[in-house]
Amino acid sequence: MAKSSNRHETGKKVTTRSRFGSHSDMVLDPTSAEPWPKLEYNEVVCKDDEGYYITLTSRLDTGLADPNRYSTNKRIELIEYEQGD
Repeated sequence: MAKSSNRHETGKKVTTRSRFGSHSDMVLDPTSAEPWPKLEYNEVVCKDDEGYYITLTSRLDTGLADPNRYSTNKRIELIEYEQGD
């Protein structure tokens, strides 16, 4: 029997509402980071524990896993602005 290549990371903290789904509270405001990517009308940028990624608005708050959250080609680099008082 072959060994599985999937490894579970024990003790990894998740600061979002779920490990797999995308939620509306993860969506970034376009004025909060740069360089802002060009998005289609139904796309948003979300932030999770691993960084930033682009997903579809139809994937938000569905209770289902979002494949864009774990896709390496949907991950992007952004510099988030400091929150000023």
